[in-house]
Amino acid sequence: MTLYLVRHADAGDRSEWRQPDDLRPLTARGERQAAALAGFLAERRVEAVLSSRFARCVQTVEPLAARLGLTVEEHPALAEEATEQAVVDLLEAMAGTDAVLCTHGNIVPVALGHLRRAGARFADRPYDWKKGSVWVLESDDGRGFTGARYVPPPG
Repeated sequence: MTLYLVRHADAGDRSEWRQPDDLRPLTARGERQAAALAGFLAERRVEAVLSSRFARCVQTVEPLAARLGLTVEEHPALAEEATEQAVVDLLEAMAGTDAVLCTHGNIVPVALGHLRRAGARFADRPYDWKKGSVWVLESDDGRGFTGARYVPPPG
């Protein structure tokens, strides 16, 4: 079983956005990244698509959900303000499923840190989480995560 932990695609510079940050949309580059991610992830087994409520996260996985005939489910543990415990609880609850989780740059290292502490093997890749990138998290039938590998952002 596999979880795909996606950092949202490019949404421009936070300091240049004048509205509430949760409304900040993808840039044209981010939309291209989202389309490429949909192509990459649509070839995998995906049963559910979860996302932070922030527009940039939802927009990152909407093309994938549309291709698969799924609905993007917003989850509070993927939002920027999520607690470490909420992130860990979601990961543990999702172990053993094939799903895409779209989140933010401050949540990805929390998730990866939990996996490292739990003994997951990391492939020889950089410990990174660029916008539009994916961490492929392998689980062992819901008993925990066994490995993780990084897929750089498209383009």
